[in-house]
Amino acid sequence: MGGKDKETRIEAFGSPGSGKMPHTTKRPRKNRGVPPPAAFDIDTLPGSSNLTALEAAAVIRRTPGALELWRRDPNHPLKWRYVDGRPLYRADAVRDYLARCDKTTKPSQPHNARGDGRATRP
Repeated sequence: MGGKDKETRIEAFGSPGSGKMPHTTKRPRKNRGVPPPAAFDIDTLPGSSNLTALEAAAVIRRTPGALELWRRDPNHPLKWRYVDGRPLYRADAVRDYLARCDKTTKPSQPHNARGDGRATRP
């Protein structure tokens, strides 16, 4: 028990003198942003081609998290199927969804416009 002759040094992980960093200090986060535009043309793909959620999100220009929320609604117009536990989107289903969205888009209103036709008060 002679603790005076030996000096015990205690350092926290990641402190400047330790030089070691444990692998589990930062957990990787999902990228929640909109992916970059797709590197392929959706119109040239065969209709039976399967797209991953990230590829479908790139074509539709939405976040993969938005597609994840849409999959919770079984009646959502964008159709998918699970293969080996992963959601896959057929290219023709993505094209149909985009065509349907183009038909249903409303003309934009000014920010201060109201739905009942009255103008807002200043």
